[in-house]
Amino acid sequence: MRNVLARVPKGQGEMVAAAIRTIFAQPTGPMVQAQVETVAGMLEPQFPTVATMLRDAREEITAFADFPEAHWVKVWSTNPLERLNKEVKRRTDVVGIFPNPAALLRLATWVLIETHDEWRVSDRRYLSEASMAQLTPPAPTSITATQQREVIDTANIRTA
Repeated sequence: MRNVLARVPKGQGEMVAAAIRTIFAQPTGPMVQAQVETVAGMLEPQFPTVATMLRDAREEITAFADFPEAHWVKVWSTNPLERLNKEVKRRTDVVGIFPNPAALLRLATWVLIETHDEWRVSDRRYLSEASMAQLTPPAPTSITATQQREVIDTANIRTA
């Protein structure tokens, strides 16, 4: 959004931002995809650079629409990432000075592993198991064996 608004005069930035926000307000994935082109077409006469940017970034802008709609709000949010970065920063501030870059990497890796373990055993989930099940197709069902056909050996049949 910042890249787009940098290409627009300040007086019209709010209008362009509101138009772009309509992309994310669509209720279904196909409508999100279509809205990108609608917004780009609407902005093209006045802001051709912005329209080109929207069309070029279509895949990135609409990536969230490939997930189930129940996940959209959580996919947009960066709260878990910010919380994790804050914890890494807190732990590194406690240590203060690291003897070498490998020591910093070990501490950060340890924090990530610890956080991962906490997420695995926690009863609270950022995305529920039921909603995560929507991401993977169901396992194929087994095919039942069909009856064997009787094979007739024509070489051994006598002609009358």
